[in-house]
This record gives sequence, structure tokens and C-alpha cells, in this order.
Amino acid sequence: MKIAILVEGETEQAFREKLIEFLKNRLGQQMPKLKFIPQHGRIPKEEKLSRVVENLLSGKDAYDAVIALTDVYTGTNDFADAADAKAKMKAWVGNRPNFYPHTALHDFEAWLLPYWSTIQRLAKHDRAAPSASPETVNHNKPPSYWIKEIFRGGKIRQDYSKTIHGRKILKEQDLMISIRACPELKEFVNRILFLCGGDEIP
Repeated sequence: MKIAILVEGETEQAFREKLIEFLKNRLGQQMPKLKFIPQHGRIPKEEKLSRVVENLLSGKDAYDAVIALTDVYTGTNDFADAADAKAKMKAWVGNRPNFYPHTALHDFEAWLLPYWSTIQRLAKHDRAAPSASPETVNHNKPPSYWIKEIFRGGKIRQDYSKTIHGRKILKEQDLMISIRACPELKEFVNRILFLCGGDEIP
């Protein structure tokens, strides 16, 4: 099984290692070949997304499935919520049964918020975590802003780096903690497990 995963950029690359580690433990010999394909800013829209997906699903080196993973918060008003983002991507791509749209709500950093104690330690700051559940931290102040602020205000006095700090936050973590706290992440992981014939997370 070969699965292409369209991602927005550098943050999701930091997540790739932890995802593969988690999936290997659950899938064993059924582990797919996962290819993360950064889109350098955001997932394409409309006809461009359709062309990218069509190219990946056809030809000699075609993938068995393509997953598009977009933030709901894109800096624009393109998507009202996760359901709207997935519906629009599905409509843009059209009738291709091996295309699966997924979202990070409202951005990828929502999946890091369950590890707030690690974020506090790395930033050297005791700021409290957002009170809402990770995927309800919204457009007005998306999860990435919370992490940027704690790093900027902490004793470390560094700007949050998506690749460097994202990898450090995830390094020793159990991904199941975030999966349990984040329904969109759970849906994304279960999609891969289902495609590979593995047991989905209830």
C-alpha cells in the first residue's frame, strides 16, 4: 500500500516521524509506504488540487490513495470549519474514490497542545494551557499562536520553530494522548489504519 499525504509544509514533516512510529506499532507487516508531500504554504485549491491528486493516482508509479491534510485556519476565510474544508476539497477533486480530505483544526499545532507540560518545559514558562479542548481553540487565536506566545514570553526567549520545536515536543510522547484529545487527528489516523486493514481506534 502506497499512500501520498499532501501537507501544508514544515510542521507536518516534524509530525511524520511520530506518526510512522505509531503506525508501525499497530500495523506491523501491513505498514504502508507513506510519502509526505509538502505544498509550501497550503494545500492547493480548486482545479490545481484536482490536477495534483489525479497525477498521484495515475501513471506507472501511482499511489493507492491520496490524503490531503489542510489546516482549517489558513489565514484566509476559505473554510468555515472542518466539515466545510473537507467538503470543498472533495468537491474540487471530484469523483475520485481514492482521495480522502482531512483537516487539522484549526491548525496542526492543536495536535501539540495535549503536551503542554512539555511545551512549558521547553519554553521555560509556566503559562497555563488554553482552557478549551485542543481542536476548539479557534480562528481568533489558533493553537500556533498560543505556542508562539509561550516561547516568546518564556525564559528561553526564542521564536517558536515549527520543525525544531515541533519535533522536540513530540519526541518522547505517546501519540495516543493527542489522538484521544483531538477527533480530527483520530479520524486521520483511523483513515490510514482502515486503508491498510488495521484495527481502528475506537
